[in-house]
Amino acid sequence: MLFKLIKGGKMLTKSQLAILYMIASVACFSIMDIIVKYLKDAPFGQVLFMRFFFGMIPIILLIPKEKIFTFYKTKRPALHAWRASWGAIAIIALFIGLRNIELADCISLTFLGPVFVTILSALFLGEKVRMTRISAIILGIIGGLIIIQPTFQEFNYFYFMPLVFAFGFAQVALSIKSLSKTEPNYLIAFYFSLLSMLIGLTTIVNGWVWPTLYQAFLFLVLGLAGGYANILLTQSLRMAETGLVTPIKYLSLVFAATAGYFLFDETLKITTLIGALFIVVGTYIIFRREQILKKQVVPPRYET
Repeated sequence: MLFKLIKGGKMLTKSQLAILYMIASVACFSIMDIIVKYLKDAPFGQVLFMRFFFGMIPIILLIPKEKIFTFYKTKRPALHAWRASWGAIAIIALFIGLRNIELADCISLTFLGPVFVTILSALFLGEKVRMTRISAIILGIIGGLIIIQPTFQEFNYFYFMPLVFAFGFAQVALSIKSLSKTEPNYLIAFYFSLLSMLIGLTTIVNGWVWPTLYQAFLFLVLGLAGGYANILLTQSLRMAETGLVTPIKYLSLVFAATAGYFLFDETLKITTLIGALFIVVGTYIIFRREQILKKQVVPPRYET
């Protein structure tokens, strides 16, 4: 899968390639988010179905030829079901959020995923929570509150959707930590994508619309971008230290703010920037701690 890049007549280093893979992953996730928001007038279930129908293409291409007829077999169906269910809940919540609140706000709040992972790890895995982790959690919560600005007047309840995504992401992350020890990435992604696709398909009774050629093209790009985003992310993490490439994930906020301004006539609020800064600092503290302890790190926005 590794592609070759030449710089000044020399091959790029693994770290340089890892950075490029991560940038490409962020770009793919951002393209997916932008298209979901752009297609907000299309039937929700149809958008969900198309995302995973075309997103199956990259997954199928990863399956080894010798396992093409048996790749679906697993000895851990219950954990796959748990992971796939929470993954579907998370992605549905994300899509609802993208369609109903400003793009930069939604993406900023998804960065809280690692904070929820830390909280759930302490609650269910018995991991000790010391001051470093507590400070990171507090910073993340403060950042989220600054962005949401909870009040009793004109509160947009759709702001809860990215938080549902972040909580679902935490469940997914913990499941993947276990599944990845025995299961290949394509199988983990397959069951999640299959369930999400079937959920989208059930909404056909509510009335889908026949897409124009342009909409069909957007559906194709939506699926491929979402499918390849995680492949590129995984490849990046395999080639370089997590601490080197993970901060690049926060470029997605730049893409979201830019797309929101030029495509959706959204103005980036100072509260969004301040809140995002708190969240980024909090999650980066978590990453640094996990790296020092040489624990498996799950970066924000990992859907595989």
